[in-house]
Amino acid sequence: MLALNDLSIRIGSRLLIENASVQLPERGRVGLVGRNGTGKSTLLKAILGEVAIEAGAIKHRRNARIGTVAQETPSGDQTPLAHVLAANTERTSLFTELETTEDGNRIAAIHERLSDIDANAAPARVARILAGLGFDEETQNRPLETFSGGWRMRVALAAGLFSEPDFLLLDEPTNHLDLEATIWLEGYLARYPNGLLLVSHDKDLLNRVADGILHLESQSLTYYAGNFERFERTRREKNAQQQATFERQQAERKHIQAFVDRFRYKASKARQAQSRLKMLERMEPIAAVTGDRQAKFVFPQPTELAPPIFELKSASVGYEKNNPILRNLDVRLDMDDRIALLGANGNGKTTFLRLIAGELKEMSGHASRHGKLDVGYFAQDQFDLIDPTVTAFQHLAEKMPGVSDSKVRGHLGRFGLEQEKANTKTCNLSGGEKARLVLATITTQTPHLLLLDEPTNHLDIDARGALVQALNDFEGAVILVSHDPNLVSLVADRLWIIKDHTCTPFDGDVSDYRKQILDDTRQARRQDRLGTTTGDSRREDRRKRAELRSARAKLQNAVKNAEKEMERISTERDKISAKLSDPKIYEGPTADFAKLAKQKAELDNRLATAESNWLEVQEALEANA
Repeated sequence: MLALNDLSIRIGSRLLIENASVQLPERGRVGLVGRNGTGKSTLLKAILGEVAIEAGAIKHRRNARIGTVAQETPSGDQTPLAHVLAANTERTSLFTELETTEDGNRIAAIHERLSDIDANAAPARVARILAGLGFDEETQNRPLETFSGGWRMRVALAAGLFSEPDFLLLDEPTNHLDLEATIWLEGYLARYPNGLLLVSHDKDLLNRVADGILHLESQSLTYYAGNFERFERTRREKNAQQQATFERQQAERKHIQAFVDRFRYKASKARQAQSRLKMLERMEPIAAVTGDRQAKFVFPQPTELAPPIFELKSASVGYEKNNPILRNLDVRLDMDDRIALLGANGNGKTTFLRLIAGELKEMSGHASRHGKLDVGYFAQDQFDLIDPTVTAFQHLAEKMPGVSDSKVRGHLGRFGLEQEKANTKTCNLSGGEKARLVLATITTQTPHLLLLDEPTNHLDIDARGALVQALNDFEGAVILVSHDPNLVSLVADRLWIIKDHTCTPFDGDVSDYRKQILDDTRQARRQDRLGTTTGDSRREDRRKRAELRSARAKLQNAVKNAEKEMERISTERDKISAKLSDPKIYEGPTADFAKLAKQKAELDNRLATAESNWLEVQEALEANA
């Protein structure tokens, strides 16, 4: 249970939340939604104790563990596997203590606790989480310092998931993920066993994961049961009802006021007029439903160029000589193209965009671009290039030398950065507002081609809708990389997949690709479990079936042997337990008790190992059926 009681939060002079009270379910998976800049991330920090609250209280179950993803990306020579394992601080400290303590009682207690938290299975669980987030066996054991910032953020996310706190707080966890990892995360969070508070602007994610929505609006918090789709429907109905009530009250007030205005100065009607005037005074005003501030994006329209505007023939590209990342590239772009790039992170999508943007030169083959082609490139690392000490206006004015202040402000306004935000230092802008600033920056030269690498990171739901509309109104070409399937399906009319060191058309839509990912995942799991292979001949099939029968016989023997070992250890442990349960043992020398306690702890550990071995061979036997 997580309760916010009369909570008020202020950052500087700005009041973000005022007298808000809400209680979240003990094991609820709650999506926290609201416009950019309303204070969602600040609320998470307040729950974690990282931001002071102005008034009220944040309460949760005593001794409850509140966890999140570390803000600082991990680094150094530690591997992802080791780093994530260390996130379970209790497990780490227990193993450390076990190496040094000689107290038999404490040793027994440590082993019991390690068994309770299933410590022996932890490495396998970490490996599964890292695999889901895109790390194969080789990369799980590489030093963290060899990974990019985005991949290290995935490691931080894996650590947060593995620690499995009683209440997990996640702030836009899909921002550094590709579509494949996003799909895996959806499934993982949908099965999360404890409380979850998730900040996200991804409708698909919220619909598949959340069983409740916490809406932050106008400094208030409102909880809605159900997923995001149900929240939108309930909110529309609530607003419609409120507006109808408001209009009825306004009509009633108008009617009463008309009577008062007509008869208040007539002696015969003065008493009735005064009575109605008091009715007006006592009438509790009902607020009208204020229309949401419309998110705004307007891309400047380019001049038309003769096709093709860009073309690759048998091209290759990379960063090291004679070691291309992508090769055999044969693509053509025209002004009316709307293309989305698919493929897992690390396959070369960003490299492909950098080639088209002109940041990389082809290693071989031929690349041609229209002489007047102007490209606007939204890169994921452009946030880091924004000077935090200047205002949004100052930042853009530097990119538009010789342009009047009014035109600079007008360009900012096209992306929803009006007067107040234009004069705000960039360090005080929200993530979504910084994304707007980057979009404004890359379009100062009226590009013919937009290259957008995860443009919806940090954008709220309304802003994403506005971006879709703006891209569909844009008369130039668009190449899009996004983990947001909704954005891809609404903008792109063609899909290209970056895979196996090249780029090829994908025959299907986003739902087909999603289905393919899920099918591939299930097939990989099936093959891992079954170890199945196919032969080209009946003889080969017979040989393989014989091997399977032999393997099954060995597994059956292994199961029997494991069961015998478990029985033997259990019998021996029961004898020790019987001695320890005898009160006389505590009357004798302390050394005797310590010796027995240590023996029992060792037997507990051996039994846990034997049970793990039995479970492993039993699962293998079932898979071999």
